[in-house]
Amino acid sequence: MSYKTILVHCDGNPKVAQRLAVAVELAQRHGAHLVGLHVQEPFTAPAMFDGTIALDDLFAAHDAMAKAGLATAKQAFAKAVKGTHASTEWRSEEGHVGTRLAVHARYADLVVLGQNDPSGESAAGADLPETLALSIGRPVLVVPHIGVASAPGKTVMLCWNASRESARAASDALPLLRAADKVIVLTIDPRPSANGHGAEPGADAAAWLARHGVKVTVQRDVAADSDVGGVILSRAADLGVDLIVMGVYGHSRLREMVLGGASRTLLASMTVPVVMAH
Repeated sequence: MSYKTILVHCDGNPKVAQRLAVAVELAQRHGAHLVGLHVQEPFTAPAMFDGTIALDDLFAAHDAMAKAGLATAKQAFAKAVKGTHASTEWRSEEGHVGTRLAVHARYADLVVLGQNDPSGESAAGADLPETLALSIGRPVLVVPHIGVASAPGKTVMLCWNASRESARAASDALPLLRAADKVIVLTIDPRPSANGHGAEPGADAAAWLARHGVKVTVQRDVAADSDVGGVILSRAADLGVDLIVMGVYGHSRLREMVLGGASRTLLASMTVPVVMAH
């Protein structure tokens, strides 16, 4: 397995260059075709519209903002891919961001998104990363809104709890795991079980990865009364991890996201990129 098509979400956020830098580096590293996608949300009148402002004026303001966002995204993509040898493609269309991204994601091997930036506004909504991770059947790489210090993927942490979701994440991230200098299989509060962890928690996953040529070690940890997500972030900092791979837990009901605690913590407080799969 290898990544042959990488899709990156390009919006008008000034920090879009941060995720583009990661996406371009990954595309070059894996010899993948890079697709930049911009989606313009349709105009909708405010729910509490009282007529004090002309509807035409509201539409004109929306249209101007949308055109500015498209120009920013397109310029950022062009700048990011200039001078690279990667195969690239630009796409732009109208529709709801989550819906249109999901459609295009079905024809990609990896989707690169930006973490929700609490200091900015996004037409896509704050829950875009988790919405896609839970719905598209493709791995999602979320880049922190604070950016990254270096290209991710040299020291990778795989969060392992012997579940279907963690197995899916490990399988989806194999191209990244194989290319890493070091992969740490992290188990937290593992309980040996014939139906989950073996007699030595994490050892079975490490043996499977080693057969794929992954340079792997096992780290067992305890959370006690601590938040599991907080333990993951703490160990990532202690071990110099530059990429976290984990299964995302939860479900989507009428766009109300219900996530596991570790997923919520990482999406809110990530310090390095996170690959999530469901």
